[in-house]
Amino acid sequence: MISRLSVASLYVLDKDEALDFYVGKLGLEKSNDVRQGDYRWLTVRVPGSRETEISLELPGPPLHDEATAERLRELVTKGALGGLVFVTEDARALYDSLRERGVTEFTQKPTEHFYGTDMALRDPFGNPIRILQQG
Repeated sequence: MISRLSVASLYVLDKDEALDFYVGKLGLEKSNDVRQGDYRWLTVRVPGSRETEISLELPGPPLHDEATAERLRELVTKGALGGLVFVTEDARALYDSLRERGVTEFTQKPTEHFYGTDMALRDPFGNPIRILQQG
């Protein structure tokens, strides 16, 4: 029986830029940053959470040939490969804080819905991110 999710992968186009965005601007923490030859295992996570990490992956070897990697890069840029959903206690305060940290790619300001308040943005590569305040 599966007991928990350990790592989910997200394609990015530059690992250093991804690290700066997800840690420096979004407020996650770096979990792993390990190199083995040309490969770099880079993961981030919600601060204080040991449950799930997000692996920031580049399209390309050793997982993909160049044609596949190029197609994946196109899909990332279009925001077509899925994204992330985070939960916060105060969506409006987080929105203001993210703007102060230089996040500019909002696709939805905090908006009230029947399930709570949420906002949407894109990372520097095009990946969609939603942040939800439940209730």
